[in-house]
Amino acid sequence: MRTLIVVMSLLLLPLSPAAAQVSIQIGLPGIHIGINQPVYPQLVQVPGYPVYYDPSAGSNYFFYDGLYWVYQGDSWYASDWYNGPWALVSPQFVPVFILRVPVRYYRHPPAYFRGWQPEGPPRWGERWGHDWEREHGGWDRWDHAQAPRPAPLPVYQREYAGDRYPQAPQQQQELRTRHYSYKPSDAEVRRVDEAQAARVKQPERSPQQQSQQQQGHQQEQVQQQPKDKQQAQQQQGKQQEQAKQQQGKQQEQAKQQAQQQQGHQQDHDQKNDHDK
Repeated sequence: MRTLIVVMSLLLLPLSPAAAQVSIQIGLPGIHIGINQPVYPQLVQVPGYPVYYDPSAGSNYFFYDGLYWVYQGDSWYASDWYNGPWALVSPQFVPVFILRVPVRYYRHPPAYFRGWQPEGPPRWGERWGHDWEREHGGWDRWDHAQAPRPAPLPVYQREYAGDRYPQAPQQQQELRTRHYSYKPSDAEVRRVDEAQAARVKQPERSPQQQSQQQQGHQQEQVQQQPKDKQQAQQQQGKQQEQAKQQQGKQQEQAKQQAQQQQGHQQDHDQKNDHDK
């Protein structure tokens, strides 16, 4: 299923801060990694687009179809809360309406945006290559009159700033379910949202538990190898037996055909003798 290959995971690699408002925190597995947005953003709709942006941000910060989106360090991130935790979204699964946002609404554009038309979208095909562009043909051509309505903003999150910001993903999910009933309409956003929800349901494991689980998998693989070898030998034996049976049937059929031909020849010879 495409959802399973959505290719979305937490980024554990360091990146340089883009501005005082934006920082990347680095931690061990289980510790949040994300962009530091200390208060609820000032979101303004991009004219003609179902997307919001933060004009006061020192980052490329957007909101679309119920999720927050950030383009930072040459990568796209998504979250259902304004300050993360953030999840990395592979280029092939970033929704097109996010990609269509004009260059002028990127508050901290990367250097390679220079020279691009401010009123046009970034040239993602040049950035991500011909394979991506071939799979996303026509992504930058659309009827502005048919643009969907923007999703309602989750303004309830204004109450959760500073020390009140929920750090536990489970708590974030509970608050969102209680206060925000909107469901994404964009298929790509739904996949990202469902993947985040599935990750929240999985219990966090310590490095020791992860190591034990990995060792368990390795032991299972070692134990499975003799079984696999035995099954392969049994399968090979069955195939050989079937081949012998098939060969025997073919020999029997050939013998019967030869006998039938010999019988027909004898009948023919007897008939000739009688006619004479």
